[in-house]
Amino acid sequence: MNILINKVKLTKVILCVLDIFIIILSYFVTKLFLFDDIILNDLTIIKLSNTIILAIIVYEFFLNLFEVYKNITIYESSKEYFSYALASMASCNTVFLLGIIFNIEIVSPKENILAGIFIAIAMVFYRVVIKFMLTNKITIMSENERKNLLIIGGGEAATEVVKNIKSTLISSYNIIGIIDDNSKKENCKINGVKILGNRNDIIKICRERKIDIIFFAISNIDTKNKKEILAICQETGVKLRILPGIQDFITDKNIMQNLRDVEIEDILGRDPIVLDNSNIEELIKNNTILITGAGGSIGSELCRQIAKYEPKEMVLFDIYENNLYDIELELKANYDNIKIDAIIGSVRDKNKLDSVFQKYNPYLVFHAAAHKHVPLMEESPLEAIKNNVFGTYNVVNYCDKYNVKRCILISTDKAVNPTNIMGATKRMCEMIIQAKDKVSKTEFVAVRFGNVLGSNGSVVPLFKKQIAKGGPVTVTHKDITRFFMTIPEAVQLVLQAITYAKGGEIFVLDMGEPVKIYDLAVSLIKLSGLQPEIDIPIKITGLRPGEKLYEEILMSEEGLKSTAHSKIFIAKPSKITMEDVEKKLAILEETIKDEDIKLSHIKANMRKVVPTYKERNEEK
Repeated sequence: MNILINKVKLTKVILCVLDIFIIILSYFVTKLFLFDDIILNDLTIIKLSNTIILAIIVYEFFLNLFEVYKNITIYESSKEYFSYALASMASCNTVFLLGIIFNIEIVSPKENILAGIFIAIAMVFYRVVIKFMLTNKITIMSENERKNLLIIGGGEAATEVVKNIKSTLISSYNIIGIIDDNSKKENCKINGVKILGNRNDIIKICRERKIDIIFFAISNIDTKNKKEILAICQETGVKLRILPGIQDFITDKNIMQNLRDVEIEDILGRDPIVLDNSNIEELIKNNTILITGAGGSIGSELCRQIAKYEPKEMVLFDIYENNLYDIELELKANYDNIKIDAIIGSVRDKNKLDSVFQKYNPYLVFHAAAHKHVPLMEESPLEAIKNNVFGTYNVVNYCDKYNVKRCILISTDKAVNPTNIMGATKRMCEMIIQAKDKVSKTEFVAVRFGNVLGSNGSVVPLFKKQIAKGGPVTVTHKDITRFFMTIPEAVQLVLQAITYAKGGEIFVLDMGEPVKIYDLAVSLIKLSGLQPEIDIPIKITGLRPGEKLYEEILMSEEGLKSTAHSKIFIAKPSKITMEDVEKKLAILEETIKDEDIKLSHIKANMRKVVPTYKERNEEK
């Protein structure tokens, strides 16, 4: 450490000595060599000596005032070079003024100004030379180790990336060129790096110039073009990194710290959600909000987004302590103005729920607690019924008892014509809230959407783990499709949907186009800079119990009604009554009493309460 400090001090001393030498030399050159009629006599020598001594004092004062000796030469840019010029001009004028004020015999104003110009040029020049030599030395030393880099984008973000690489990462990257779709920029240069062509040239350039890595450096681009360019980049088989969208850009960090790996969300290319925040805020601000399943993927994101609307208090309810602890710490760190209580408990536990509702008297309840994994619930169907059906029934009853304003059930597309126990239980949950709404002052609604990217146990994290291990990536069927949405996107639409609620609705979110899981696997492999079936094999394993080839969003009898938001629809209201639901619940209650009941009997009873439930081999 002491050696490093001494080295820095020595560098400053050397630069200071060089600057003093330049000051002396500049005045000598100006006085003795630029004017033919100069007579070297005692007066001339006195004037020159006085000027040099005064100039050294003044110049060093201003150079230190501008903190130029704190600069690290290899990282200097035009901003620092301008400060040298400014310090020189200030010093030049000060020398002249001090000569007049103190009646010091100095060189003429013309000679003084010329010397100042020479000093500014010389100080910048020799520092540029030093920077070039140091940079060039690093480049030569690491030529074989550097990665060939192609940059997508010729705007401000790309310019900053180039600057950062040249100043700090020149030993890591060899910038081959830039891609930009603006034809007017072709063959131009950005900070010395040539624009080689447009998006149509990416594959050819990557192949011919042996590109190792691509930086997508466009922070402000529409979804369609971003998706198209990223799809082209995928075909190169080259590792790809990306800057976030302009709305997510982290301005207080070095731009290189913003670069991240491309995620599947970027490839799917969904348009950003536009919300009516005022209506959401009206429901949440200064109110107490209860979230069940608060530690889960959807529940935790609900917590994050609800907190932005400044509720008075948030009650986080979950059976799994680790996830609950994590979201509690995160919220308390970011929102010290909101009272946040994390409570361990199960929605199956009536006494616990009763005490929570009595203590906090929530205004809104978001019910996200549920067992959701299809294959696991096929193996443990009674647990799905206990947790999903009767857990929801408990929550609904206490919402009614304690006069909650609105209760929102988080549902799933698997509730539509279900082929598995999990989907059938979620359809039963929808029936419970629709029936209860008819007999309660509380407004009960459900929001139904498909798979969310990156949630616990979802396909994307699984594929990433498999790729990291070298494969194979497992897909159950080559033609299987799913609707996908990002977790923040889904939660944004949930919050928007509840502002349209009057009670009894099932809100259906527009999930966009269905995505082939096989294509998803291929994309993730390519995003890792690898080739499917060459570097990473893809293995078809066969459909799992209860798994559909295609998910549906609406039941055939429901129909759709639009809302004020283009991505939110309302299913046709159900005619089911609370009396009907109670009869169905009685059947399920008898079912769960017998832990040794046969699976066929469980499924038969589930078909009685959810007529649309059919196992996959029963589908026509």
